[in-house]
Amino acid sequence: MRQSKQTPLRSDARRNRERILDVALAELTRSANVPLSAIAKKACVGQGTFYRNFPSREALVLEVYRHEMQQVADAAAQLLDKYEPDRALREWMDRLARFAMAKAGLADAIRQATSAPGNAEKPGHGPVTRAAELLLRAGEEAGTIRPGVTAEDFLLAIAGLWQIDPRGDWQPRAERLLGLVMDGLRAGAPGEQ
Repeated sequence: MRQSKQTPLRSDARRNRERILDVALAELTRSANVPLSAIAKKACVGQGTFYRNFPSREALVLEVYRHEMQQVADAAAQLLDKYEPDRALREWMDRLARFAMAKAGLADAIRQATSAPGNAEKPGHGPVTRAAELLLRAGEEAGTIRPGVTAEDFLLAIAGLWQIDPRGDWQPRAERLLGLVMDGLRAGAPGEQ
């Protein structure tokens, strides 16, 4: 009997699913054409378990992308609970950079999964946009981020992340770019004058 989408997964099934997603991210980042059997083997799950969770390559690739994006988005509220708004935003930007590098590595797999007629569309970036909006509004209310910056403005400002080659030494370059963006967000903030 198939489990409905509303029924929570058992803890062992949830761990299997998470392990598959973790291995798939690493393997698909290295090669878009990695055999699914290799992912199942490295995740230490049988073929039945693998295909019960992900009936096709496309389903796996799009779930890896959606899962990674949701983890980045969920981190926003967690970081606001832990840090002042401007520090939470900066920490979140680092997580977004790591996501961007993983997404760049997955680009071929995502393109393959979404390019054939009738295949699913790439998931939207709504969760990331909402997370950016949450962080920006918290920084604006605290007086550490200039007023009026929208999530769309922010995403355009950091779009350079997606131009960095993830196979190289991307961290210093991302650090400089995000530092510049953060300086721009602080300029004109009431608490920064």
